[in-house]
Amino acid sequence: MKRKPIYVELPIQSDINTLWEITQNPNLHEQWDLRFSSITYLPRESEEQPQEFSYKTKIGFGFCIEGWGKSIGKVHTKDRTSVSSLQFGTDQNLSIIKEGGGYWEYKPQENATLFLTKYNYKTRFGWLGKYFDFLIFRPLISWATAISFDVLKRWVETGDSPSSQYFRLFSSWLFIYFFSFVWIYHGLTSKLIHQHPAELSMMQMTFSIKANEASVLVIVTGMVEVIIGLLWLGYKNRGLLYRIQIVIFLIFAIVSSLTVPSQLFHPFNPITFNMALLVISIVGLTIYKNIPTAKNCKRKQEGVKNVHL
Repeated sequence: MKRKPIYVELPIQSDINTLWEITQNPNLHEQWDLRFSSITYLPRESEEQPQEFSYKTKIGFGFCIEGWGKSIGKVHTKDRTSVSSLQFGTDQNLSIIKEGGGYWEYKPQENATLFLTKYNYKTRFGWLGKYFDFLIFRPLISWATAISFDVLKRWVETGDSPSSQYFRLFSSWLFIYFFSFVWIYHGLTSKLIHQHPAELSMMQMTFSIKANEASVLVIVTGMVEVIIGLLWLGYKNRGLLYRIQIVIFLIFAIVSSLTVPSQLFHPFNPITFNMALLVISIVGLTIYKNIPTAKNCKRKQEGVKNVHL
């Protein structure tokens, strides 16, 4: 199975020297690059020697990948393009990556620098590792590279710190899974698997219909809620979902208070529940509008420039 190199590029409104410092200084690099938890440069005798370093990547549940690397920086004086080549690897069998290599390139543009990378690596675990890499790990590490580039761009251009950006990004994911769970759970438990009497009563009072008609309407509503929950997991335009959801929760709160006013005095009643979800939706929409995204990066190279390992 052929290993397709990972390629990412993004124009950043910065001069090459500033961008070089932020990407080559290990204390700054580890702040924006999602692929590394820490980077430590090792001592070298002269500037002419390759810069060796060690890195750590936390992968959760107390596990950490430790590896080694070696970089060489050089400048093409004709077009002022700077290149930093890199070799990396790890001896830990826990890592699917055995060793690899690639480069960073800094191309001057008008009022910006085109920052790009291309790299490839060898995997462990034989054919099983190759398939796991192809199906899961390589798309994931490609995404992590692209999202890191966008975080870097926002940091350089607006001063928005990487920690703040990643907090909003992961908070946005939390909101997505939370709302998906809420919609699917309520659609299944109180409408499809078991029709709660309060649901039937509310339908009858709202639409002045018979019990059997209310039961059908409850089933349809439950199916719609499950579909909305699934849309949270797969639909790309989540900003639209937030806006629709804000309107829905507002309507639910108003209808609940008008059809069954006595619920206003119940603990954890539908009115307060829907208003709470309404506020959380507004917060989620605000965060969603300002999160880094891999979509801003170009991830296919027009020309061909192989990386040899």
